[in-house]
Amino acid sequence: MGLQALFFYIFATVAIASALMVISAKNPVHSVLFLILTFFNAAGLFLLTGAEFLAMILLVVYVGAVAVLFLFVVMMLDVDFAELRSGVMRYAPIGLLVGIVLAVELVVYVGGTAISDTAKSATSLPIPALTERTNTAALGDVLYSNYIYFFQLSGLVLLVAMIGAIVLTLRHRTHVRRQDISTQVARSPETAVKVVNVKPGQGI
Repeated sequence: MGLQALFFYIFATVAIASALMVISAKNPVHSVLFLILTFFNAAGLFLLTGAEFLAMILLVVYVGAVAVLFLFVVMMLDVDFAELRSGVMRYAPIGLLVGIVLAVELVVYVGGTAISDTAKSATSLPIPALTERTNTAALGDVLYSNYIYFFQLSGLVLLVAMIGAIVLTLRHRTHVRRQDISTQVARSPETAVKVVNVKPGQGI
């Protein structure tokens, strides 16, 4: 067994084990930490395949921003996780069905590309040599030429998801005074100023 194969099995084993711990850990903080460990091992697998740009993006974006943000949100918000887990079994059949569908799709795709050379050539693009084109430049060529519409569509989906998350989490509390610009602009001198006729000797 070569050194590269040894590191592949190490990264893959730790990634699978930590991914299972993400969904099985009872403490949400531990789940986020296991998620960060999964990202690190996935970045190691990307490095072994020669995709150093994807490995660095995974570390910078997901570990450095997304996972840390998850950790801060979990630690700072007072969330009743016992109440959240109470309805897990109600949605378990739907989650199991979605998982089975995704597993079948992966098996069909991997099996088709492994067996049929035609399917493999139809779903893959020629990889230029590193002396002609760097890995990052080749990835950018494919992403912004062949898949530009899918790339823009994914950005639109993320924008809609962000707006939906803001709308769902926005709560107007009654005991908090908020600034209403339209009400302030619409005020007139008659409603904004109150003239009081104070008689001599009645003032402060």
